[in-house]
Amino acid sequence: MASIVQFENVGLRYGTGAETLSDVSFSLSPGTFYFLTGPSGAGKTSLLKLLYLAQRPSRGLIRLFGEDAVTMPRDRLPGFRRRIGVVFQDFRLVPHLSAFDNVALPLRVSGVEERDLEMPVNEMLDWVGLNDRASARPATLSGGEQQRVAIARAVIGRPELLVADEPTGNVDPDMANRLLHLFDALNKLGTTVVVATHDMHLIGRVPTAQIMRLDRGQLADPTGALRYPPRNPQNGPPA
Repeated sequence: MASIVQFENVGLRYGTGAETLSDVSFSLSPGTFYFLTGPSGAGKTSLLKLLYLAQRPSRGLIRLFGEDAVTMPRDRLPGFRRRIGVVFQDFRLVPHLSAFDNVALPLRVSGVEERDLEMPVNEMLDWVGLNDRASARPATLSGGEQQRVAIARAVIGRPELLVADEPTGNVDPDMANRLLHLFDALNKLGTTVVVATHDMHLIGRVPTAQIMRLDRGQLADPTGALRYPPRNPQNGPPA
């Protein structure tokens, strides 16, 4: 099966400093679920930026959906980005739009008729527990509510690739589990999911997921073969 994402010896440097990412190589198959872990400063956010085409690498090859993303002309990038759902750590909601209109934005951009928007947007808002806040603007929402709007916006179009940077950092444990279930359900429909998190308890909720661990800008598990939770034959599965 062809990879949906392929990195080969990718390096990323900001300015003239040391490389933030160095010799990163991996491939992701369609329909897989990955957690990206590592200590603060390991380069997780930088790696995600490369995945959703917000940053170009300093060196190396990146292929997305079978095409070279490094040399791709800039006028083709918007079309590619529409195939990728992104949950930003800082939400990046459009401040003058309501929660409903923020969630509807990807559908409108892709040409969905207005009459066909209401049902899927309201269903998504209900799923993230914000059906009663549809008309609220971001400034009137709590951090956790803004996070849920951002997640609803990222997944509503059923993207081929979903990239999420600490998506449950501002919500309570019950909502975190619900949102993770949403990602898992989307993955089962065929979306490749990459979630950056430091929460190992969260990782344990998706036992079929694989782990990529970054340490000082390099992948500690470049093959993606490490699975969580590990099983100890003497002690049995972890609690």
